[in-house]
Amino acid sequence: MKKYKVGVIGGTGMVGQRYVSLIAEHPWFELTVIAASPKSAGKTYEEAVAGRWAMTFPIPESSKKIVVKDATADMDEIVSMVDFVFSAVDMKKDEILAFEDAYAKRECPVVSNNSANRWTPDVPMIIPEINADHIKVIDSQRKRLGTKRGFIAVKSNCSIQSYVPALAPLREEFGISRILACTYQAISGAGKTFERWPEMLDNCIPYIGGEEEKSEREPMKIWGTLENGVIVPAKKPDITAQCLRVACTDGHMAAVYVSFDKKPTKEQILERWASYKGRAQELDLPTAPKQFLHYFEENDRPQTKLDRNLENGMAVSIGRLREDTQYDYKFVCLSHNTLRGAAGGAVELAELLCAEGYIDAIH
Repeated sequence: MKKYKVGVIGGTGMVGQRYVSLIAEHPWFELTVIAASPKSAGKTYEEAVAGRWAMTFPIPESSKKIVVKDATADMDEIVSMVDFVFSAVDMKKDEILAFEDAYAKRECPVVSNNSANRWTPDVPMIIPEINADHIKVIDSQRKRLGTKRGFIAVKSNCSIQSYVPALAPLREEFGISRILACTYQAISGAGKTFERWPEMLDNCIPYIGGEEEKSEREPMKIWGTLENGVIVPAKKPDITAQCLRVACTDGHMAAVYVSFDKKPTKEQILERWASYKGRAQELDLPTAPKQFLHYFEENDRPQTKLDRNLENGMAVSIGRLREDTQYDYKFVCLSHNTLRGAAGGAVELAELLCAEGYIDAIH
């Protein structure tokens, strides 16, 4: 099959590095452009990330000699070289909105890791296993932008991808009235390693700026409905969240408490998790896990170190399901925050967009 030519905008940061690594091995995508800030532009990728390569494996050989472009100054040239781009830029929110719009209006689809466009009503925020049908809103977004090919699609916050996947199939069948989620989030979620953030060693910080608001609001858009050319967020369940930074390299864990409209048995919950498949599995997308949700019977699982890389870091692990005294049930979830929660989830979203005909290979 013809490969899609892909650019990574913001390719020198941690999420950008993960994109570069994933695309190097990808059967559908070919990395043709890496772009970043003016201080990295003109250098080879190897030079640009020297001393700050954050992955545990070497820089892919195929990307080492790619000369980094200026994400803004070279925009027209970048658009001429690619079929779409991944956006992982580090800018202020209003700058990201203008920046991603500029790419889309140049007829270049943008698959974004950034939060800036997550609440734009006609920008789909998609977990491919859960709300793949939201891509239809792109038709309305293109009318607004005045484009034929260009659009913006985003992935959700990394923290909610540890627990929303476990709740989604239960909400469909039994209805959910309220949720309490406490997340324990790895340092790579802040784009850091222990070498660059030594104060996190032997530490836990009970605050991550903006994270609790995202964790409470974003599931409502994921569970929303497409009406009159926009996505209308769901009105229930009620969600409250508390987010902590913990001393782990990768992997976001969540302790979840949930009450249902119609309380299921434990066996019904386990059966629903075991049988759940989404559009990503139906299409057999290259990055999609074969089994999206894995349940562990052991009391001490899932564990961050043992289970975050399950199915190439794209599966969600669940454990410790039991009845609660205040809510109906409680359980623990885990996902890999830079794979399922960030670059991997965006790559899977791009695969969905390609498979459903929203991105065509033109170069």
